Amino acid sequence: MLKVVPARAADAFQPRARAGRALNVLHVATVNKPIASTNGYGPIEAVIQNLDSGLLSLGHRSIVACSADSRVAGEHYPTLPASLGDYCRDRSDEVEGAVNQHLRLALGRARQPDIDIVHMHQWFERVYDASFNPTAPIVMTLHVPGAASGIAEFHSAKAGGSSASRPLPVLHAVAISRFQERQYDRLMPVARVIPHGIDVSEFSFGASPSVPEYLFSIGRLTSDKGQDTAIEVARQSGKTLVIAGCVQNKDADRAFFKELSASFELQTDLGHEPVTPDYYNRVMKPILSSGRAVIYVGELGAGAAKQWYRHAAATLFPIRWGEPFGMVLIESMASGTPIVAFGEGSVPEIVKHGETGFVVDSIEEMVRAVGRLDEISRAACRSHVEEHFSTSRMAAAYTGLYGRLDDDARRKPAGTGRRLSRASQGTMSPPTRRY
Repeated sequence: MLKVVPARAADAFQPRARAGRALNVLHVATVNKPIASTNGYGPIEAVIQNLDSGLLSLGHRSIVACSADSRVAGEHYPTLPASLGDYCRDRSDEVEGAVNQHLRLALGRARQPDIDIVHMHQWFERVYDASFNPTAPIVMTLHVPGAASGIAEFHSAKAGGSSASRPLPVLHAVAISRFQERQYDRLMPVARVIPHGIDVSEFSFGASPSVPEYLFSIGRLTSDKGQDTAIEVARQSGKTLVIAGCVQNKDADRAFFKELSASFELQTDLGHEPVTPDYYNRVMKPILSSGRAVIYVGELGAGAAKQWYRHAAATLFPIRWGEPFGMVLIESMASGTPIVAFGEGSVPEIVKHGETGFVVDSIEEMVRAVGRLDEISRAACRSHVEEHFSTSRMAAAYTGLYGRLDDDARRKPAGTGRRLSRASQGTMSPPTRRY
């Protein structure tokens, strides 16, 4: 029997869209990668891009402070000539200088009187140490697990330092899943839980998997993602497995890739292969018809990844850690491709067991689930994402939060502080914006 993992219904994530005036929102983007649809691995950048376009579709003004090599739907406010290039890199004076310049210029824009909301995705410590201090309310999306956020370390250092009595500014944090919200319970108050969303129309729907059938695994190649387990599941189920993903600049990840590559029967790099209308016949079909069982295709751009999702029988997600969200899950289901995953982290909140895939807790159950994929409606997979994880739904939820914060700020008389959050615990906040 497959284990039925109770899922918190996605219905719990009800956006509270705000009817009223258009808001001017400044996104302070990350600078690891450009905000661009051509990225391979770039989950935070993808969220910013989707929210940018979603806000525009709702009639709001979206301004993105980011690197000049980015491509945004709203107003582009360049802060750096180019992004830093990767998520994982050695610290250097050059990198620190680039980040400082980005935040300095973004802060200058954030302090302009037209900005209603500042939305950040990183650098909570710059807010808490008051080096990033706009007068508009700050919303920050939490993208990493609580234990990896650095918040506990910040509080510990603050308690033991000369600034121990300095009040913390108000920061309105948004968790991306109920699971992640619980991780931050003792670290930072969470204003709302808003799951990520994608533009489902950008994903072509596959009513059935292509022939020859294959299983798909995409993500950073690291032990936490469990690609070695995916290989074992494919072998036991007699299926071809296609693995895609990057190897980050970490000793453990490089060692894991070296061990993993011993199982690759075919290894190629499709990262620069153009995605044209004949991509399946020109690129995918020859690889899938090669008779090789375990195939590594390198890091795929967003366009290529959509092709591999759409034609797969299922996407395997055998993670070994508490994934805060998992964009792979909704991208695959948007293409009509079901998920077979371990029930770690936010997975049970996103995948409907028995309807959009199977949530299991062992390799044996995962193998049995692969044998039951014909029970899953691919149309139901897509409908699930359209209903619960669309860009418009995400943008409406954020708009509800933005509107409440903006209303609160406008109700405060000039010269008084903003309403305090639980994090402030009665301390003074930065001065309110004047109108």
